[in-house]
Amino acid sequence: MKLRMGLQARFLVLMGVAMLVVIALVALLLNRQEQMRREVEGVSRQAMRTMVGQSLRRQGEVAVTQLAAALTNPLYYSDLDAVGALARSAQAAPDVRYVIVFDEEGKVVHDGSEDIAHYGRRMDDAMAKDVIASNTLHTQFDDRVMDVSMPILIGQERVGGVRIGYDMQAMRRLQEHSVDRLRARLDTLGQRHVIWIGLLGAGLLVFGAASLWLTQRLLVRPIRRLAESAQEIEAGHFDTITPADGRNDEVGDLMRAFDRMSRSLARHDREIRRMAYTDALTGLANRLAFREALDERLDQSAGRQLALLFADIDDFKRVNDTLGHDAGDDVLLECAHRIESAVARVGGEDALLARFGGDEFVILVQGKDDPQDEVRTLATKLAETLVVDLGAPVEVQGRQVFLGTSIGITLFPEDAASGTTLMKNGDIAMYQAKVAGKNCFRFYSRAMNQAVERRVHLEQELRGAWDRGELSLVYQPVFRLVDGAMIGAEALLRWRHPELGFVAPSVFIDVAEQSGLIEVLGPQVLHAACSDAVAWQKMRKDPEPLFVAVNVSPRQLRNGDLPNVVSACLRDTGLTADLLHLELTETAVIGDELHASALLSELRGMGVRVWLDDFGTGFSGLSHLRRVPVDGVKIDRSFVADVLRDPDDLALTTAIIAMAHSLGILVVAEGVEKEGQYSILRERGCDFAQGYWLGHPVTVDEFLQLRK
Repeated sequence: MKLRMGLQARFLVLMGVAMLVVIALVALLLNRQEQMRREVEGVSRQAMRTMVGQSLRRQGEVAVTQLAAALTNPLYYSDLDAVGALARSAQAAPDVRYVIVFDEEGKVVHDGSEDIAHYGRRMDDAMAKDVIASNTLHTQFDDRVMDVSMPILIGQERVGGVRIGYDMQAMRRLQEHSVDRLRARLDTLGQRHVIWIGLLGAGLLVFGAASLWLTQRLLVRPIRRLAESAQEIEAGHFDTITPADGRNDEVGDLMRAFDRMSRSLARHDREIRRMAYTDALTGLANRLAFREALDERLDQSAGRQLALLFADIDDFKRVNDTLGHDAGDDVLLECAHRIESAVARVGGEDALLARFGGDEFVILVQGKDDPQDEVRTLATKLAETLVVDLGAPVEVQGRQVFLGTSIGITLFPEDAASGTTLMKNGDIAMYQAKVAGKNCFRFYSRAMNQAVERRVHLEQELRGAWDRGELSLVYQPVFRLVDGAMIGAEALLRWRHPELGFVAPSVFIDVAEQSGLIEVLGPQVLHAACSDAVAWQKMRKDPEPLFVAVNVSPRQLRNGDLPNVVSACLRDTGLTADLLHLELTETAVIGDELHASALLSELRGMGVRVWLDDFGTGFSGLSHLRRVPVDGVKIDRSFVADVLRDPDDLALTTAIIAMAHSLGILVVAEGVEKEGQYSILRERGCDFAQGYWLGHPVTVDEFLQLRK
């Protein structure tokens, strides 16, 4: 165990050492009393001192005279480099302590150092006054140095001077020797002063005791108080007060400074906590604050039910992409205010609200002890209120933005026993609300976990499925209605999994889109379809070439690199651009109309045809056809299916055909499965058609047989 020695103990040790030193000195004086009698040695010592002093003085006067002469021109022309070189050369001589070159006002020009720390500063040491005033060679002494100075003259004009300080160490050694001799003379007096020495020792003891008491009162006690305050601050109690007890000395200043520091730390701690636990944009609690509050609520729940609502703003990315991030921040602020208002009205006084990140918000509501289903009812009412409030348009930059929210709800302890699981379940439920069509809410169920696990499994299996040969293309023929000739085919992707069998395109395409795999699969599908189309042309006897239509996902369109991908594919496969038709959904195009128009114009400039797929199911209708450059539209199968029995669908289909033709746009009808549908579409002037009545999707080999 290491022994700890405090200030008091150290002071006692110091006093003991001092007493021992005094006793040792007395003994030394007594032992050397014989030497004090030798007065002749003292006379000799004085003579030696005089001789050495005169020799050192002559040496210094010669050196300073020579240096002054050498410095005349450099000093006059202010050549600091030359002055410094001469000063350093002189300073390198034995026993030289310093060399100072100064101007006529006594300001330092050079001191032999590299940085000339005292440059321009007036000399103010004890000997400086005489040096500045002297117009001739001048020598001064003190206990430590012999100072020899010499003015520097150009003619009769004084431009400055130089000083050389010699260390008196050599003389001091002789003097120490003389002192040792002189002590012998004092030996006879030592006996007379024994009593005085004893009194001195007693006085030292009294002084030591008084000093110990003062040290304890004036130094040790305040330091202990500061140490205790430091321990409190270290423990997180930043509001610790350290009173100075009205002291006006340095220790009092230190204690007051320590007190100010603790108060400043407390203030900064509060500010840091506010920043760490508050969302900078909305002023709501952030993710960290909510997680800590959630864990605390779960620990203190005591059987009370809790409901967590995980809300995600629908289509918020569209706002950032079309209007900019500043507008996105304004929308988020408005959404946060609406959510905060709804929680205040419906969520109850114990509700917690936080922005979880991006466009995600989380709300924790707490039910009472009875009845058990109260928290479910409360969560349902709050979710309904949020769906209505957030479904109202938001005014931003003079435009109305329609968003909505998808909300997932999970209950504690029914669905989860920990905060992490509760958050995960809320996220899963929110995703199911997205799948259900957005702008709605869903309660978590264990079946959702299974659906998520299946989706994750599908995503894992889909990665590398193309390389494993599980994905393949089939082609559905497209016919011209005027003469019934086959003019092209639409490429459709199919997945045959070794264990799952055939996976529906509506399932795995959605997984690829959501996970981002579509950005890898899309170019692969495009390249394969173009290669197959080149093979068709080589085997075709009919001079009219066949086009191939390939679907492009919204994610590929948003990526912005689609024209480069298409150009590289055409270059690699050798397919002419007019035989490639790209099909995009209407909703993908209107998500960012300006961006889409620029990309589609670039594609059409290359010669590629662009078709708007599933037309009539989106938000735009025919009005967007005037602003989005496309070559044709594909009437959605939902309209074609009922043209024979639903007058409204027939009228709408007829209107689409007529208005598209008025804009110079071709029309393809999807889902033709009956002869009557084919006939009525040809009668109404539809240009092309595809469907099971005309031809099923077939493999490339089967399609090549059709081509012959």
